[in-house]
Amino acid sequence: MTLTAVAPTTKTPLPESPRRFRVALAGNPNCGKTSLFNALTGARQHVANYPGVTVEKRTGQCEIGGSPAEIVDLPGTYSLNSYSPEERVAERELASRPDVVVVVADSMQLQRNLVLLVQILQTGANPVLCLNMADEARAAGQRLDVAMMERLLGLPVVETEANTGRGVAELLAAIRRASLAPIARHRVVLGEDLEGAIAAVSEHLPEDGALMLSGEWTAVRLLLGDVELSRRVAEMPAGGEAVYEAQRQRARLEAVTGLEIPVFVAERTFGFVDGLLRETRTPPPRIDARALSDRLDDVVAHPILGLPIFGAVLYAIFWLTFTLGEAPMGWIESGAGWIGQSVSSLWPAGSDSLLRSLLVDGVIAGVGGVLVFLPNILLLFLGLAFLEDTGYMARAAFLTDRLMHRFGLHGKSFIPMMTGFGCTVPGIMATRTLENEKDRLATMLVLPLMSCGARLPIWMLLIPAFFPPSWRAPVLWLVYATGIGLALALALLLRRTLLRGEDAPFVMELPPYRLPTLRSVLIKMIGRAGLYLRKAGTTILAISILLWAAMSFPKPASHQIDARIAAGEVVVAVPGAAASNGGHVTLSAADVAARRATEDLEFSAAGRIGHLLAPVFSPLGFDWKIVTAMIGALAAKEVFVAQMGIVYSIGDADAGAEGLRALLARDYSPLVGLSLMLFLLISAPCMATIAVTRRESGRWRWALLQLFGLTVIAYLTSLGVYQLGRLVV
Repeated sequence: MTLTAVAPTTKTPLPESPRRFRVALAGNPNCGKTSLFNALTGARQHVANYPGVTVEKRTGQCEIGGSPAEIVDLPGTYSLNSYSPEERVAERELASRPDVVVVVADSMQLQRNLVLLVQILQTGANPVLCLNMADEARAAGQRLDVAMMERLLGLPVVETEANTGRGVAELLAAIRRASLAPIARHRVVLGEDLEGAIAAVSEHLPEDGALMLSGEWTAVRLLLGDVELSRRVAEMPAGGEAVYEAQRQRARLEAVTGLEIPVFVAERTFGFVDGLLRETRTPPPRIDARALSDRLDDVVAHPILGLPIFGAVLYAIFWLTFTLGEAPMGWIESGAGWIGQSVSSLWPAGSDSLLRSLLVDGVIAGVGGVLVFLPNILLLFLGLAFLEDTGYMARAAFLTDRLMHRFGLHGKSFIPMMTGFGCTVPGIMATRTLENEKDRLATMLVLPLMSCGARLPIWMLLIPAFFPPSWRAPVLWLVYATGIGLALALALLLRRTLLRGEDAPFVMELPPYRLPTLRSVLIKMIGRAGLYLRKAGTTILAISILLWAAMSFPKPASHQIDARIAAGEVVVAVPGAAASNGGHVTLSAADVAARRATEDLEFSAAGRIGHLLAPVFSPLGFDWKIVTAMIGALAAKEVFVAQMGIVYSIGDADAGAEGLRALLARDYSPLVGLSLMLFLLISAPCMATIAVTRRESGRWRWALLQLFGLTVIAYLTSLGVYQLGRLVV
């Protein structure tokens, strides 16, 4: 998406700026920053109505006034104090000196949001103030004198509505003005005492080029007693004098004011913001602007009723996923079968062409077996997107905080876990919002137990195969609940053994409820479904071809069934002829062909591996076919479905006549199906998850613990369920 700024109306036109420049978007969590990023760049970033969604900077492109621009979406942060990972990411980006920093503020929460603007101004950045959600503020009775605010701050100020795109063109024009005419000096006034102390410390600092940010912001941080920054500055030439001066000025200010320095700095900062708003905002928003949200929270966030309501909401989503998805699934399944038959008909009946087998048994059976579950994927993601955009997920995090703490997890762990229902990889990356390292590690290690979207096709295959329609939604709900329960139990074990430490307090903003826009929900649903389709067309296609080759080669020189026919032990029935046993086994031509296909499959490389490992998994109820499919699932969980489709397409002559679900129900008991679902839920995550765990934790030992530890737990759980089930049933 390319957006061109409207040239501002001035007497002297601004010159064109042909060079490429960088624009950073900064703001508090839940201020609509990522929605604005999407509006500017046309990107499909994850947007949700709860804090902590963006955990690292995102980049996109757009055009402003004929010039290319790189837009950087920074993680939401309340300050630049560098105590949390998102604050450090934002500070590092500001230190790289972007041409313009757009400070996005929630127009309903200006008193708090403008504190970040003050700090960004102190860093020496070149800002534009974007007052987002202006429509909500106006509806609440707020009126802003934007022109007056521009004059008082000395920088461009624009009102926007990111969800509808209103004000975006004006924002682009303001960005262009700021890039061509950077502010020379900010107009933040913090009082004579504090400004004098900042100036005194700044005089002793090294040249700004040796610092990450401006001398003024460095002086503020030294006055606040930032230990890490004090150490870095002290190591610079003559930096020790600046550190000493900061200590002296801090002692002087505390003696004069009677306040600790962090309190005094916060008081002066909020005093400036309050003064600015008194001059520009009339009247303030009505006190009852959040009355509807508060009334809803009395019910959905109730300490007793809240969790049951949350469980019922998830159950309703799962029920709709099955109910509404059944018909389109049948259409896709029929379409895939028709395509397979059409391609197969290009060769003579009974042809053993490798190309025919590759296309029909490998590509169509593998990829088609995964694509058939696309309607369920769309419906599940649609439901989760709606919950996120309304703000309900923030309430769910609030409700689960007490429960999470009982199991050694932080309340903020809920957000990565909910993200993990879509994909474990971004869920692990979202643990960056957790300040405590042990909280991060515990959450990271148990996240694969959240049933990700890649596992949904497996549940859509296995649950209908082994359970009647009335049981399907409850069983899917139980699968997700089992993963959550095991995650909590494992987290408790980790926090009491390997990751012992004190719990951190939980503080989280509850945004007001908002009615999601159709565009926002559809973008999120289509974006996630697009990732699923891209994986089906790339990763799963490639793996399906490799698995087809592993299941097709090498081929045996002869078949046992042919030897038995030659020896007279087996008689091939002739259609229309009278049945005659005579002590011999009589098989139809289709049965003989199926026996040959099964022998080919068992003789292949994949079949041999499956038979080799089958004794290890037979106590769980798994045969060599299931074991072979599980090996492929290590690369991507959806591959299990693709590989089972290939197994039955190659090894069963009737596979084209019956659906894969019917074939599984024919060959395995519901107890085996339950044991298999538990193993696939708990066992080793995909390789991408292992890789990102290694990157985020910084050590291989945590990634390997996740890989082998979860696999061992999965084995023991499935073993217990299957063996106990055999005794009971």
